[in-house]
Amino acid sequence: MPTLGFDHYNLRAPRALLDELCRFYNEVLGLELGTRPPFSSFGYWLYAGGRPVLHLSEARPDEQRPAGVASTFDHAAFACSDRAGFEQVLSARGIDYHRHACRKPARCSCFSATRPAMASN
Repeated sequence: MPTLGFDHYNLRAPRALLDELCRFYNEVLGLELGTRPPFSSFGYWLYAGGRPVLHLSEARPDEQRPAGVASTFDHAAFACSDRAGFEQVLSARGIDYHRHACRKPARCSCFSATRPAMASN
């Protein structure tokens, strides 16, 4: 059974951080807040192109979510339709980002943003 493509990414965090992440991905990156199945935990599903690509779920109060651990995660890259406008939004909010060359520059703009949860601090 071959993989057909990437479906979604899930982030778990305490409620305050979860709300901050939701605002970042909605207000800065333009993902749309959409419907989510009635799971037992609180959370958000954010959509791009009509697909739920980012799931945010609240960590249980007793759940330990290690911070600052070594991992293989490097960055998240986003395609956008208005490169200059997107860069202005990121810069205005003081968000560190890097523009990467895409193989098909006429079709996409790729950005990676680091530490979106820390962008408002």
